[in-house]
Amino acid sequence: MTRKRRRLYIVGGFMLIFAAAAALVLMAFEENIVFFYSPTELARKMEQQPIPPERRLRIGGLVEEGSQGRDKDGITVTFRITDTVEVVPVRFRGLLPDLFREGQGVVAEGSMAADGTFVATEVLAKHDETYMPKEVADALKDAGQWQGDHE
Repeated sequence: MTRKRRRLYIVGGFMLIFAAAAALVLMAFEENIVFFYSPTELARKMEQQPIPPERRLRIGGLVEEGSQGRDKDGITVTFRITDTVEVVPVRFRGLLPDLFREGQGVVAEGSMAADGTFVATEVLAKHDETYMPKEVADALKDAGQWQGDHE
């Protein structure tokens, strides 16, 4: 075996190891990817193909006025998230952020239940008067309902 051929085999081996490592990293990332949807995008996605219950995703929009309620256990909160076009019912078991209120921007992370309710494991609310999560603002702009004065 010549030096040139040996060098070629070594470089090829390293490239093969690097490709395998990259594939493993990408597979690990795929399991942890959380997709963001507005209520309208989620409705379109559900029409095309149901989202499996184990699929983690985020939805964002405004908490619909008059939609907040509590179950009898006192811990489970129900509300609806809207982008003024579509509405998604949400169920969350836990304590809501202090800044959570109707008519304000919110992002919820969780999964879809079989009955079409979004079961949130985490709820994030805006943190001051001028902030709205970028994904929520973009969804409202796409729906033609953006009321903000900043881009």
